[in-house]
Amino acid sequence: MAQGSRDNDDKIAHFQAVTGLEDTTLCERILKAYNWDLDVAVDSMAGGDVHDHGLIAPLAGSDQAESSSGPFSAITNHRDIFSDHAFLANANNGHAVMPYQRGTDLIWRVATLPFSIIRGSYNIMYGAFGVSMSIAGSILSDSIGAMGFRTHQYGAPTREGASSLSPTSIGAVEASDFIRNFEQEHGMFHPSFERRSFIDALRLAKVQFKFLLVYLHSPDHENTPSFVEQTLCSESVVQFLNEHFIIWGGTIRASEGYKMSISLKASTFPFCAVVMASGNHRVALLQQLEGHRSAADLVSVLQKVLDEQGSSLVAARIEEEARESNRRLRDEQDAAYRAALAADRERELQRRMEAEQLASEKAEAERRKRQEAIVAERAAQEAARKKMALEERKQQKASALGPEPEKGLDSIEVLMCICFWSVVHFYIDVKDFFL
Repeated sequence: MAQGSRDNDDKIAHFQAVTGLEDTTLCERILKAYNWDLDVAVDSMAGGDVHDHGLIAPLAGSDQAESSSGPFSAITNHRDIFSDHAFLANANNGHAVMPYQRGTDLIWRVATLPFSIIRGSYNIMYGAFGVSMSIAGSILSDSIGAMGFRTHQYGAPTREGASSLSPTSIGAVEASDFIRNFEQEHGMFHPSFERRSFIDALRLAKVQFKFLLVYLHSPDHENTPSFVEQTLCSESVVQFLNEHFIIWGGTIRASEGYKMSISLKASTFPFCAVVMASGNHRVALLQQLEGHRSAADLVSVLQKVLDEQGSSLVAARIEEEARESNRRLRDEQDAAYRAALAADRERELQRRMEAEQLASEKAEAERRKRQEAIVAERAAQEAARKKMALEERKQQKASALGPEPEKGLDSIEVLMCICFWSVVHFYIDVKDFFL
């Protein structure tokens, strides 16, 4: 029962993050009305069914709301959407992170997106970061690109028409645009930024057992040019970063760079952070560096992170290698089992074929035996018939000859030699002899 209550609390928190509703009781009523089905509840919120059923009053952006207090009256606090539930588990307790200050125009644009945009990103949020609620801000800003608002690195969001790119694809496009613009402004020698979204870069770091270094670029900040030229693009830093880290960079003028600045609560620039994937689909913040740093200072801080936190990567590598070894062992065992099973099946098939062949040969032998018996019986019957016919002919001939005459003047003695060893002796009548 307690587990079910926790699940319901998580669903309420997810629903609040997606819809922007602050009233927990109202969210609970809506979810109960849809049998705690998050997908159906969010779809109904987007389609207006909750209004039709009287579950919720008109939201900001409706005619009534706009007439009273403007289009943003439903958004009372920007952090309700972006920061109420931080999706970054701060593993570095010694860092004090300044809270985000409200007031940028892009926040209002994101905050007032219709629920149809939010709905399109809901499943990504729910599956990608679990119960980490501030990812809703990430999903919302990704949704800008999905609706065609491409946020360029060095310009404001522009409308390009409906886009079919997924949030991950949009993040990859923005990363490539950032690298291209960075190279145009600061040259080709720089850390090896990943041309992929933050999430994909995080996955890559996890697979390669490295930390992910996040660099948030603010082109308008006064310290950015000197930091880039003297620190970030120095030979020692570039070599150190390329060897030990997966590096992801983004401008805060792009949607993904902006959402990361909100999630990481960047208060000043230049801004760097070291993060890693942790359990339950969360992201652990290990270290953040704000403001201008020298190359030696940056390398020193990052080296300290490697020394203090590197054991977690070693443990993760050992665990993964153990899992891989177990997987290979299971695969080998499964392969051996399948091979043994196939051999057993082959032997059974061979035995069955041999048995069928023996049965077939036995049946054929019995058939031939019966056939030979029939032929022999027919031959015996034919021989008996011929013998009987011969006897009948002999009797007919004998009866036609009449009785043998006695020896005398009226008879002639006949001697017949058959095959030189048999002599037949009989008498015939003289009158028959001369006929």
